[in-house]
Parts: sequence; C-alpha cells; structure tokens
Amino acid sequence: MLAARCNRHSMSNLSSRCSDHTLHMLISLISILRRFLKVMRAGWSDSEFRGLSMVLGSWVALGTLIYSVREGWSIIDSLYFAVMTLTTIGYGDLSPTTSWMRLYTVVYAIMGIGLFVAFNARLAQFAFHSRRHEAKATPDDEAEPT
Repeated sequence: MLAARCNRHSMSNLSSRCSDHTLHMLISLISILRRFLKVMRAGWSDSEFRGLSMVLGSWVALGTLIYSVREGWSIIDSLYFAVMTLTTIGYGDLSPTTSWMRLYTVVYAIMGIGLFVAFNARLAQFAFHSRRHEAKATPDDEAEPT
C-alpha cells in the first residue's frame, strides 16, 4: 500500500515536472516566434530583403509545384521536400525517382541554397541591428543595416 502511494506520488511529481518543462518550452517558442516576426517586420521595409523574400518564396513554391506534378507527391510532401532540400537537411525519406528529376533537384538545390543563405544573412543583419538598437536606443542607430 505504501509502495503504491509512493509510485502515485512519483508519477504525479514526474507529470508535474513534464508539464512545467512543456510550458517552459512553449513560452520559449512563442518568444522566439515573436522575435522572428519583429525582425521580419523590420526587414520588410528594406527593398533587398523584400526582394529576397519574394524570390525565395517563389522558388519554394515552384519546387513544390514541380515535385507535386512530376513525382506525384502531395503538396505537403512536395513542400516538405523542397524546404528540406534548401535547408540542406535532407532526411532521405523522400527522393526524386527519375533521372530528370534528380537533375532538376541538383539545379534547384544549387540555386536555392544560395537564395536561402542570402535571405538568412540579410535576416541576421536586421536581427543584430534590432538588438543593437534596443541596447543603445540612440538616434544614430536608426539607420538601416548595410
């Protein structure tokens, strides 16, 4: 009987710790997303950033469409593969089945990875500028990053 109560107490304590950890992770994720959206909003005022965003978005959309049509994958699977290719994650769970699609993927990756890196570099500039601006909050910090 005592062992059963101890086990219930341990399970309840474990559940509480897991719940606290999950809540902490959720709060962290929300904080990261808020910061990301703030930086995206700041970046959107820059024509180069807007251009990179639109070209990268179009590139992902094109890849999604082509993989969906040529490979017969769902839109979700095609989007997943397109993004995994550009981020160089490449889990290997999906792969092109024909030689032509493999060649397309080579071109898609070479050009797309460059776009992805350029976009993230510009995004990082705005993030660092935003942090510096928040830390100093002086008038000469209001210029856009170069």
